[in-house]
Amino acid sequence: MSVAVPSPRVAAGPLSIHRTTRTEDGQQLHALLWRAGPGWRMISSAVLGGGLGERSWVLNAQVAHGYRRTDPDAHLAELADAAGVFGPGVGLMTAADVGAYGRGHDGGVDAVATAGLRVRGWAAAPDTGPSATTPPGTVNVIVALPVALTDAALVNAVATATEAKVQALLRAGYDCSGTPTDAVCVAARTPRDGAEVHPFAGPRSLWGARLARAVYEAVRTSVPAPRPQGAADLRSPASTP
Repeated sequence: MSVAVPSPRVAAGPLSIHRTTRTEDGQQLHALLWRAGPGWRMISSAVLGGGLGERSWVLNAQVAHGYRRTDPDAHLAELADAAGVFGPGVGLMTAADVGAYGRGHDGGVDAVATAGLRVRGWAAAPDTGPSATTPPGTVNVIVALPVALTDAALVNAVATATEAKVQALLRAGYDCSGTPTDAVCVAARTPRDGAEVHPFAGPRSLWGARLARAVYEAVRTSVPAPRPQGAADLRSPASTP
């Protein structure tokens, strides 16, 4: 059975991405910056600004392969300061070329994804004992909704975004659920007096469905071209409902 392909309704959302460039350790590296401004609540697994709370910017920074710093939160804070953003924000990191990011839009929801898949696998992998620090390959997903969500719906949105990411990877021919260092950031508007606050963000709710289609498209367009037919194993889209 093949994986169903969603049909996105293209409409620009709130994510306005600016690309920055820096030279670090003799290499030219890039970053994607969203100056969200006030009025946003974000939930994220990022090493800088992770958790749930008011945030005003998101930085997705490329680092060199073989990254060895042990203080990525401090490093990201330095990069944010150099980019001219201050106050609470979210910082993500990847060794992927962030200039090759993918975008997805659906019904006012906007998503951006960067994909590095050199080190990938399945979340429920066999226990092989302690492992060394994983290189920052990373699939990073940033998604913004133009509406307010409850705390529970924000958690639900993270799950929905992750499901859509895996669906896109399978559709692209990757036998994996992601990399060991994937990160996600979901942004929704801060609740205002008298404004509706949506309690659901599952894949069959109004805003969750839009989020899923936007994330699917962003991840799909950020990964390399599908592998040749026949290269997939039993966990590939060809055998995944």
